[in-house]
Amino acid sequence: MEKIVLGIDVGTTSVKAVLVSSEGKMVDEVSAPHDLLSLRAGWAEENANDWWNNSVTVVSRLKERNPAVFEKISCIGVTGMVPAIVMLDEKGSPIRNTIQQNDARAVDEIREISEKVDQKELFALTGGYTNQQHVLPRMLWVKRNEPEVFARMKTVLGSYDYVVYKLTGVKSIEMNWAVESGLFDIRRKTWLTDQMKAFDFDPAWFPTVNPSGKIVGEVTPAAAKITGLAAGIPVIAGSADHVASTLSAGIVDEGDLLIKFGGAGDILYCTKEIVTSEKLFFDCHVVPDKYLINGCMAASGSLVKWYLGDILDSYGGDALKKLDEDASKLPPASDGLIILPYFLGEKTPIFDPEARGMMFGLTLSHTRAHIFRACLEAVIYGFRHHIDVIRELGYVPRRIIATNGGSRSRFWCQIAADVLGQEVRAYPSHPGSALGVAYLAGMTVGAFSSWDGIHAFLTEYRTFTPNPEAVKVYEKSYRIYRDLYEQTKPSCASVADLYR
Repeated sequence: MEKIVLGIDVGTTSVKAVLVSSEGKMVDEVSAPHDLLSLRAGWAEENANDWWNNSVTVVSRLKERNPAVFEKISCIGVTGMVPAIVMLDEKGSPIRNTIQQNDARAVDEIREISEKVDQKELFALTGGYTNQQHVLPRMLWVKRNEPEVFARMKTVLGSYDYVVYKLTGVKSIEMNWAVESGLFDIRRKTWLTDQMKAFDFDPAWFPTVNPSGKIVGEVTPAAAKITGLAAGIPVIAGSADHVASTLSAGIVDEGDLLIKFGGAGDILYCTKEIVTSEKLFFDCHVVPDKYLINGCMAASGSLVKWYLGDILDSYGGDALKKLDEDASKLPPASDGLIILPYFLGEKTPIFDPEARGMMFGLTLSHTRAHIFRACLEAVIYGFRHHIDVIRELGYVPRRIIATNGGSRSRFWCQIAADVLGQEVRAYPSHPGSALGVAYLAGMTVGAFSSWDGIHAFLTEYRTFTPNPEAVKVYEKSYRIYRDLYEQTKPSCASVADLYR
């Protein structure tokens, strides 16, 4: 008998929902947009109520469009950005905007924690050193800068954990939010309560950590009334969006590598053992006994969106297509224009919240199309930097898969193949994380029988092979890209001081 599973993805710029059939087909998908809020340099916030309202909107639309299929939903999975911070009061309501994983405000707090906490011990326990993605520095910033708000906090959740809570009434933390929080022992699977207490944080703020596929609750009557879902449908703990994307791209074997063109950029490499690096993150794959070496750029698609937002109106009707065409006619490396994509600081592999974006090599001959192309190239240079680090660890990508928004652009994917010097397979219409978490939910309730079954959904793709001449040019420009950061790092720190 056919089973239907529902996947909900809380993304940086929208909430997406998909209905997936146990017969190996996508039934339908819808999305609803929301905004990333950057009120000051380096800040990245969102409104958690927007996530829930958009979740209600997309689920309701799916029901309107697929009433008969909707009644067959057997399980729900939610995925989202990690580790975004949602702070709730005693009634379970958000007390402020969320602080996103790519927020770079907590520079002073990172320095303080780095001095007070034994970093070697922290790395041994968590697989990482104190950095801007960690939860403790960002929460400490709130405690010191918004004490009245902080005093009302009773619970901390992640983005998808919050939607799970709204659906079920159960406060749960999914495993990879905990793993990436910097407050969790990745081998013993326990919170680092001593570290929390050292900064007067109450361990009770952090709910029980659950494996991704574990059923943590059921749709409540209240949630059923507002969404149109049937009360009692089981809901799993969920998944970090980049991990769900890894599954939905068919990456289940060691050597497979994913480049995810999201608002933030993710690079994930599948292994059979826990691998930690000073320059990268670590995650548990939702596939049992598999792990992920994980890199995350603070800004990738959001960098491109920022640039396009200022110029598309002046390009007239079909603006993006025209700009894409103009940029594709330019030579590799954009006639000497190189951009550093650190517009929100940077996480991996440099872990520098004070890093700043830069356009280097500008001349009066450069056009808007040059800047657009250089933005696309900058993101791939960032991907290349991560792959270099992975290779330094002794791992070589067997194949490279591209998903999410940028994978729809033939132009951008060809740049990826040329900069990376390796074939890239892109899934232009792939629903990404939402499919991954839906498939995970399906595995939990027996809608699917094997992890390899995900390949039934991977029938539409494009393959891009490197252009040897472009590869030669990009080898040189990439080296300049790498040098630029090192040469300007002191100046970036000085500029950051202007805002403190």
